[in-house]
Amino acid sequence: MFKALILNQEEKKTLASVETIDEAQLPEGEVLIAVAHSSLNYKDGLAITGKGKIVRNFPMVPGIDLVGEVLESSDNRYQAGDAVVLTGWGVGENHWGGMAEKARLKADHLVPLPDGMSGKQAMMIGTAGLTAMLCVQALERAGLTPERGPILVTGASGGVGSVAVTLLAQLGYQVEALTGRVEENGEMLKALGATTLVDRAELAEPGRPLDKQRWAGAVDTVGSTVLANVLAQTHYNGAVAACGLAGGFDLPTTVMPFILRNVALLGVDSVMCPFEQRQQAWQRLVTLLPESFYQQACQEISLEQVPEFADAITRGQVTGRVVITL
Repeated sequence: MFKALILNQEEKKTLASVETIDEAQLPEGEVLIAVAHSSLNYKDGLAITGKGKIVRNFPMVPGIDLVGEVLESSDNRYQAGDAVVLTGWGVGENHWGGMAEKARLKADHLVPLPDGMSGKQAMMIGTAGLTAMLCVQALERAGLTPERGPILVTGASGGVGSVAVTLLAQLGYQVEALTGRVEENGEMLKALGATTLVDRAELAEPGRPLDKQRWAGAVDTVGSTVLANVLAQTHYNGAVAACGLAGGFDLPTTVMPFILRNVALLGVDSVMCPFEQRQQAWQRLVTLLPESFYQQACQEISLEQVPEFADAITRGQVTGRVVITL
């Protein structure tokens, strides 16, 4: 028997409670894991409070990532005692996730925890950090180097954006950080390595299909009008790695950036990504993230504290990372 945070729905209202369940109640999968840590982010908060349509099947264990130790495995890639990490793959949404003392998952969803990284550190990085690294790798495959010119990161104060700023700065890029709160986030972004701050208002309104070339490339976490303006201001032969839809699904642009400037739009998703790329991303995170990254604000909470923190995080009352220790 073990503890799990269970979401149920009654009269269209989501109810969260910590319950004691057994392994037979876990969904199918090749690998049984003793979970050491999960994390709590905004998406988890929406799922747990029911403020967002994240979970469609109940009961559900939330938590979009986890790290832990293999207890049993029918897949020869993993043996009992192996340390593994999981991010994405719809866990916590349509497959039971990380907010339980045990989890059963498909082997394809897992990656070995890199040597030199603790479980807590892996959850401080989480899905957002992995996505940021995948964006950087996508830009590198497109031929971008620090010598090509400045790189813009949109949504720079968010989870993906802040890690992207850190990684690009560590790699020697001149990083420009786009944020809607320049005065509030400026000091933090410059501490991460941003050389220039850009007010989101500059790119928030519809612009011209082609505009002055400002950036060799970009990591975009916003989408919509912001992405359209970024594409219009990207250098010839530049590339934009897009991974977010915070601004909406529409892309109000034309083919002009792609045809007349040969700009590449690179879609990045932490789920639909080959195992080798995910594994390489985790290995590079070990070496590229400075020790100062792990000294950022981070709160460790118990499973019982999750509902309270989930509500607070949706209200914007939680700063820094929240790691759940199981």
